[in-house]
Amino acid sequence: MLEPIQYVLGGGSGALVGFVLGLVGGGGSILAVPLMVYLVGVPSPHVAIGTSAFAVAANALTGLLNHARAGTVKWRCAAMYAGAGVAGALAGSTLGKSVDGQRLLFLFAIVMVIVGIMMLRGRRNTGNPGAQCNRENAPKVLGYGLGTGAFSGFFGIGGGFLIVPGLVASTGMPIINAIGSSLVAVTAFGLTTAFNYALSGLVDWPLAFVFIGGGVLGGFAGATLAKRLSATNGRLTTIFAGLIFVVAAYMLWKSAGAL
Repeated sequence: MLEPIQYVLGGGSGALVGFVLGLVGGGGSILAVPLMVYLVGVPSPHVAIGTSAFAVAANALTGLLNHARAGTVKWRCAAMYAGAGVAGALAGSTLGKSVDGQRLLFLFAIVMVIVGIMMLRGRRNTGNPGAQCNRENAPKVLGYGLGTGAFSGFFGIGGGFLIVPGLVASTGMPIINAIGSSLVAVTAFGLTTAFNYALSGLVDWPLAFVFIGGGVLGGFAGATLAKRLSATNGRLTTIFAGLIFVVAAYMLWKSAGAL
């Protein structure tokens, strides 16, 4: 059982994660897992992963509603990507439960660095606002969805930091549309992973709901700022990649010492 101060820290962490999800559509679990382990003080990395998966899924749903109101969600692409990814998330989360928790965090950080580099390399690409998902690009969209879903489940994350570049790469859509659309998959992947972890008793439900409460407030502010920043070429992508690098460096430092 956690101390009261840990639940307060959990609510504050949720607000930060919700803000990041609304702002860049991903990075929620990148922050949620280390915040739960290193700030809130959840003793088991697997419980932190299972709890954050559920909380981030709920916070992503809040961000999705905000982006839907702003008209930045491409629903057909989002549904195709999420549908393929759920199968990957189920398989990945089953495998992830069998891997040592500290090693899982270390591998997680390595993947983050690779994705951050890929995002920076394409930051000047404004994308095609009219991009759609159709018969021609369906295999590519479904393939990316399945792959990112597997990564999402394995690392116990919503996977937005993988889904956003995956949507951009498979459809050519602008990053603001990829961010809005990614939240459908983040919600679906997170719920799939959380369900799998909950079956093994690896979700702290009171902490999850406190985290969600903070995330609702942060998500609204993040989505509002994202709409404003999207008009500046490359700014949102640079923020996204910078966040990944900072958190990855911290996780490599902490998890490497525990291996």
